[in-house]
Amino acid sequence: MSKKQFNADDLTAQTKKIEQKIRFVKSALLDIFFVFYSLIVIQRAIYYKFILRMRDLPFSWNEILLIFIISAAAGIIWTYSRTSLSARLFGIAKPGKTSKWTVEIFGFFLFNITFISGWIITRISLVDLFSADGIDGAQRIFASLFTPNFGIFDDALFAIIETIYIALVATLISIPATLILSFLTARNLMKENKITFTLYYLLRILLNFIRSVEPLIWAIIFSVWVGIGPFAGMIALLVHTIAANAKLYSEAIESIDNGPVEAISATGANKIQVVWFGVVPQIILPFLSFTIYRWDINVRMATIIGLVGGGGIGTMLMQYQGLARWHEVGLIVILIAFVVWIMDYISARIRESIY
Repeated sequence: MSKKQFNADDLTAQTKKIEQKIRFVKSALLDIFFVFYSLIVIQRAIYYKFILRMRDLPFSWNEILLIFIISAAAGIIWTYSRTSLSARLFGIAKPGKTSKWTVEIFGFFLFNITFISGWIITRISLVDLFSADGIDGAQRIFASLFTPNFGIFDDALFAIIETIYIALVATLISIPATLILSFLTARNLMKENKITFTLYYLLRILLNFIRSVEPLIWAIIFSVWVGIGPFAGMIALLVHTIAANAKLYSEAIESIDNGPVEAISATGANKIQVVWFGVVPQIILPFLSFTIYRWDINVRMATIIGLVGGGGIGTMLMQYQGLARWHEVGLIVILIAFVVWIMDYISARIRESIY
């Protein structure tokens, strides 16, 4: 064996060891989270809320710290045993029945305490749902909703048109920025050196944050920034659309066939030529489909952001709902449902024609 081959094998072995350590650390962190989540749910939701029936939960940093220390110790020990749920997820689990049973039992336990705590926190009550007073109130509202007042039809029609254009403009303006960000957040294109990989991670973190904030919250922010109206609603949808579509686009890029890319790279083409001729032809159809689908989503979102000053039909709905004028609300709801159905049908037909 030559010295060069020996060095290559040694480097490969070191890389595998580093990857193994990284998987172990990720597994340990996930196990700590699972244990911490389970203990917090049991203590605060099941014990305090269900057993003690406390309205205001007591908060103590000492309790939280104690639970975290217990979780950290239990999680690390569980990871070292190679029988945990995360050990199976990251491929470091010991083969055998013990690991399988541990994962199945804990997975079943985790699901059940989550469901039980959800039932407790949401205060599900079939008695309230089927109470006589509740049913009478629902009947009155539904009777008003299905006897709409057409006296406001002209205003409602203009508002729904405004809503459609808010969604359309937000979707169209988002396309250039989304295209650029999608290539910069595609792991397979950005992992070649440390600088691009660092940029990839930073952009991912930023877009994840933007996407995690709902358009409703962005509409509140921009309503204060630029004033109440359709402009604030459009910017709110634009920001969220860029972040959401960049994720979808980048995942489409990451799932491309590497054959054409390798073939073009072998000819000596530069990075831009490789992307243009090897990547772009494979992602045009998914990009078009995602964009059209996002427009459909934005039409529905535009009706909601109007509730907080984003313009369109949502603002009008909020006004009449606040005055308890349910016949007018009925007309608006029917108009929204009709437009959403039409938009869903049109976008579905366009996506079918693309493919």
